[in-house]
Amino acid sequence: MTDATSDTAPNPGAATDADTDAVIAAEPPTTAKPRARRRGLIVLGVIVVIGIAIWAVFHFLLATPQEETDDAYVAGHVVAITARDPGTVLTIHADNTQTVKAGQPLIDLDPATVDVNVAAAAADLAKAVRATRADFSKVGASDAGVVQARASLAAAQGDYARRRGAAAAGAISGEELSHAADALKVARANLQLALAQQNQSRTAVSGTDVTTNPAVLAAIAAYRRAAITRSHMHILAPIDGVVAQRTVQLGQQVAAGTPLMAVVPLDALWIDANFRETQLKDVRIGQPVTITADMYGGDIVYHGRVEGVAAGSGNAFALLPPQNASGNWIKIVQRVPVRIALDQRELRANPLRIGLSVKATVDTSDIRGQRIGAAAAGTPAATSDDVATTDDPAVTARIRQIIAANR
Repeated sequence: MTDATSDTAPNPGAATDADTDAVIAAEPPTTAKPRARRRGLIVLGVIVVIGIAIWAVFHFLLATPQEETDDAYVAGHVVAITARDPGTVLTIHADNTQTVKAGQPLIDLDPATVDVNVAAAAADLAKAVRATRADFSKVGASDAGVVQARASLAAAQGDYARRRGAAAAGAISGEELSHAADALKVARANLQLALAQQNQSRTAVSGTDVTTNPAVLAAIAAYRRAAITRSHMHILAPIDGVVAQRTVQLGQQVAAGTPLMAVVPLDALWIDANFRETQLKDVRIGQPVTITADMYGGDIVYHGRVEGVAAGSGNAFALLPPQNASGNWIKIVQRVPVRIALDQRELRANPLRIGLSVKATVDTSDIRGQRIGAAAAGTPAATSDDVATTDDPAVTARIRQIIAANR
């Protein structure tokens, strides 16, 4: 039994040697891994070099020339709404972030005082019309006075002629002839006075009627001024936009020129891109520009064009410009604002806000444009918030009514 067991029992040493030989046979040579790694690194390096070469060819030889900057911001008009005349705030019709249309009410001021001024101006106009009518009546009276003075003069001349003949015949005394001569002088003086009065009365109304008399015109102007002041109590939006910077409160007593709020037209924005002075060599008016806003990211791209280049760098127009001629001097590359006009349709689709950061890229491949902006053509006038103007039909009708009632 013992011998059989010992013959069939496994040999530990023999099994170990077999396993070792199998592992050694399965493992590749130690020099194979470094070679493969080196080959992979070489291939990777070649790919990187080829990629850099392709990028360099497209970037420096085939790419469109362009200048870009991320020192660019959205700018726009901030239309100030101010009080033109003093008053007390009664109603506020719009608040911050709300959209308003041109002509929409914004603020109402207390009109009590100005209503009194309008009534006083109407009374002055009525007085001026009545005074003018009296002046026209004086012309008729002066004409009658001249006729009367001429008749008196003719009678005095006849009396004097008869008395002088009678005095020559001794029929009357010399004293009576002297009285006749004095009466003739008085009659002549009365005629001169009547003619002067006639000339004075005619001069006051010469070439005019009741509506075109200077006194009446002055009263009409005073009434229109009072009506315009009355219209300033009802403040309207001068332009379409969004309300911002509202500082006025109900019941506040405001003086003329006090800022009340602002209206920002978000459909008329532009970009102020501050390019380095070394980037402006090929920038021209009218070149196309692509803009991406941090607000929307790169998914939304705006398209614009170069509208103009500022007349100086930011330092030149700073509140305290640097004095490079004094003290130590360090050269700093300056930045010059470039104004970029935006497409209004894109602004309506994706509105921007004043002050937002953007990235602007100018296509400088076409350098045939001008370096200086076009001549000023003027800015379209905002809608006036005056209800009463020199041509306002309501005011004109009221003036005619006052004149007709006092003629």
